[in-house]
Amino acid sequence: MKMVDRDQDWDFHLRTLSNSARDSNSGNDPASDPNILQSVKRLYELCKAENSEDLVARVYPQFNKIFQRSVSSLSQSGTSNGLLLLAILQFFIDFGEMVLHDADPSLKTFFRSCLSREFADPIVAEAVLEFLNVNRNKFLTSFPTLLPQFFPLLLKLIAWNGEKLEKPFLKIFPALISPGSFLPLFPSLMDFPVLVVALERVERSSGSLVGNSIASIQKSKAPEMLLALMDEAYTGSTIGDEGGGSESEDSNTIDVADPLFLELLKDENDGLSERHWNSPGMTAAINTALSSAQSDRLKQILNMTPRILDVYFFVALREVNNSLICALIPLLMSRNSILFPDKDFSYKVRKRLLEFMLAAFQRSPAFIALLKKPIIDRLGEAYENPAKTELALQLCWAIGEHGGGGRSHNDAARELFESLELLLYENLLSSRLGLRQDSGDNASGESFRKSSQSRLLCFVITAIAKLATYHRELLPRARVSLGKVARSRTSDSRVWTRAHDYLGLLSDPGISLSILGPSKPASEDAHNPGTVDWSRGGTKMVAHIPFYILCKQEGPPFHDFSFSDILPRR
Repeated sequence: MKMVDRDQDWDFHLRTLSNSARDSNSGNDPASDPNILQSVKRLYELCKAENSEDLVARVYPQFNKIFQRSVSSLSQSGTSNGLLLLAILQFFIDFGEMVLHDADPSLKTFFRSCLSREFADPIVAEAVLEFLNVNRNKFLTSFPTLLPQFFPLLLKLIAWNGEKLEKPFLKIFPALISPGSFLPLFPSLMDFPVLVVALERVERSSGSLVGNSIASIQKSKAPEMLLALMDEAYTGSTIGDEGGGSESEDSNTIDVADPLFLELLKDENDGLSERHWNSPGMTAAINTALSSAQSDRLKQILNMTPRILDVYFFVALREVNNSLICALIPLLMSRNSILFPDKDFSYKVRKRLLEFMLAAFQRSPAFIALLKKPIIDRLGEAYENPAKTELALQLCWAIGEHGGGGRSHNDAARELFESLELLLYENLLSSRLGLRQDSGDNASGESFRKSSQSRLLCFVITAIAKLATYHRELLPRARVSLGKVARSRTSDSRVWTRAHDYLGLLSDPGISLSILGPSKPASEDAHNPGTVDWSRGGTKMVAHIPFYILCKQEGPPFHDFSFSDILPRR
């Protein structure tokens, strides 16, 4: 009885698909008949349950025809085709080998023809993410370049649909990262809020995004509209009439041929493109906050972006090779001060950028030597704004902590040392640190300026002392530099006191090495000066402590009291 019911069910749904091809309405637009979707799903379930090559071979031609008709009708269809195409794609993925059907071209057709039109449909968007997560392993093994190729389209999907789809998106997000997408993905994530603003403006100007291809909009009036939008977003100005007298200096800061906004709205990854945020007009505009109220969608993406960056950086440190991470760091440094003008968003993103940069240097200290040119450039920008000052502070710490890249990079360490010297002397000669403050209180601004200058000087002299400890040939120059600071009574007392303390440490190489020396041993067998390996405590005597900390430079005395005698046992 069950076999008879199954055969009847099978024949019924096959006839439904066959009849749809002869129907004038559903033949041209299969998605217009809801019964077709139900028949496709039911036939797939029967094929899955029976796992019969004969059944799969019988249903495949019908599925393939419906897929082709749906794709060809997309431009004229008033009905969403996403769910129907996803159901057929699931069949192609699971049974493609049986019927010798390569699902890769079909998947690309879906992304280019269907999802590019329906990413704003919340039902389709949720179904797409569920489909990608269900087939995640197959995408990684059989279609490893597909999701990295279409990551801009998937970013538009999550940018438009927001936090309600954040969890499924974060599950599939690591699959978007590949050697070919790792670098282009970074600026796209940084410009997530800009993408939302652009999409909202497209909707206001051209109607609903569902069913409309942005590519066709781009070919018409979108470039001018989006350029006006971004000028509004980043300058805080209001888009006025397009009359001849309405043209202002702000509207001329970006040429209408600028490819930036078409770059934001693209569907496919075409490599790392320069985003023209460094032009004088854009640099000035990006420092101005939005004057209009933020939409709910924009607020959601401002909250989501830091969390998505967390996943991006986590994957980078675990799976991405050193050459790509090294190439990412200059991009990161250049975008550190160029963020969407929302204070909370900027703080969260900048914090993650700096933490990742320091983690990358910790993993591969040689990056500091390899990237000496962009690092030196960033040190020279320490005066321009608080974001660049903070970046310079963190770079100073990394230079000192990792010895300018390590003991084998003497030339790079010398060049970095010279840059630190220059930064030190500039601060000593000038009582002015070029930081512009939002507050109109002069006393508060002066206090902030002095605090920033003192903090910068402390970082710089610490980096100089550490570099001289790593590279002894720099010691005479370090003494001269620190001596000038120690004799300077115009600086904060904490600064010249610290310089005086470092001078005393540098006069005793053993103590200097234990305090300012490398955090990692030169070899795996050596131990870190200034630290105790407590796992070996049972073999060390009490009198060893000061000498053990100094890496046995004076030799251990002969006593028979071990660490285990004075440390509590667990």
